Amino acid sequence: MAKTARDPALAHALALLERLPLVDGHNDLPWVIHSDEEAKGDVAAWDPSRVHQGHDTDLPRMREGKVSAQWWAAFLPTDTPQPGRTTLELLDVIIRLTEGYPEAFLPARRASDIARAKAAGKIASFMAVEGGVGLENSLSPLRVWHAAGARLMTLCHNETLDWVDSATDAPRHGGLTAFGRQVVLELNRLGMIVDCAHVSHDVMRQVLDITRAPTVWSHSNAFSLCDHPRNVPDDVLARVKANGGIVMATFVPTFINQAMRDWYRAFCDPWGKAMHLSPAHEKEILAAAGPMPGGTLDQLVTHIEYLADRAGPAHVGIGSDFFGGRTPDGLEHVGRFPHLLAALIRRGWSDDAIAGIASRNFVRVFRAVERVGRTLRQTELPRVGRLADFDS
Repeated sequence: MAKTARDPALAHALALLERLPLVDGHNDLPWVIHSDEEAKGDVAAWDPSRVHQGHDTDLPRMREGKVSAQWWAAFLPTDTPQPGRTTLELLDVIIRLTEGYPEAFLPARRASDIARAKAAGKIASFMAVEGGVGLENSLSPLRVWHAAGARLMTLCHNETLDWVDSATDAPRHGGLTAFGRQVVLELNRLGMIVDCAHVSHDVMRQVLDITRAPTVWSHSNAFSLCDHPRNVPDDVLARVKANGGIVMATFVPTFINQAMRDWYRAFCDPWGKAMHLSPAHEKEILAAAGPMPGGTLDQLVTHIEYLADRAGPAHVGIGSDFFGGRTPDGLEHVGRFPHLLAALIRRGWSDDAIAGIASRNFVRVFRAVERVGRTLRQTELPRVGRLADFDS
């Protein structure tokens, strides 16, 4: 209490979050639980109700951070054996996380659930699939995932798939293939959010060309400020407003700080992915590179202001990408979300603009996606088929 009293901006942010929902667009805790050597996917064994000092996400700190809605990612590495099965296992982790702690979480499927959870003093728990590798080149799993409760899909992860180019891999298709376009259109029909956070810049442009609903970048920043290929270029940002979509600023330091991005280049392939180096080679590079720069809260706010300037303040949100990796100074864990809003307040953001970035912008997008889906399902049949049916 004394610390808050000494920081009027933080006190202001906390007061706002008493009435405003806070939506975080991306968190990889399900993979943390699934891959934990002791828990091995057992949510109760991992126990999110206790503080996990070695991680950045747990229920006590979500409460501290005033989180009202969390999008949990069913993330899996692209080279995972049997990716279809693993995607279902991760969706199951999210379901058990939600159902196992009913005093904290509200199972969420609709945009309206965000306000419902806030009114009940709970956290709306949403399911997302990060990476289309689990489709195994078939359209049918999209409907199974939707039936299970998933409402957002990140088209790929760090590797190019048979139908979509990744931002961090060699392009093979010049963007989307015919099958990839069918994935986007079927997500539109289902009322699921299309997430371009990991796709190549060409795929971003092509999705905007064909989508019938607003598009989301669930955890990306501004390419002009930090040239990581996962960030969004200016020409795409200029189209986000017309599309009605949203870019959700992420906390990953290599997406925030150009100096950190440059430092990491020596350890990465030309596409930005970490290389497998021998210990001797890694030691040699470390000696030459010098101390690693970090990322800061203020640098993230600079990205947010740039995104708001280019796409419009109504088209920016928050997508932390907390997963137990490096975090910026000032945003070490989920309990620090109010400090981000306080930093915006110090830069002169109005309460109305804060409400937009905290949740209102995302809710608008989600409602639009739902409306488009309802309309399309009245006139379009489900798309069926496998990759070979569309791509020769």
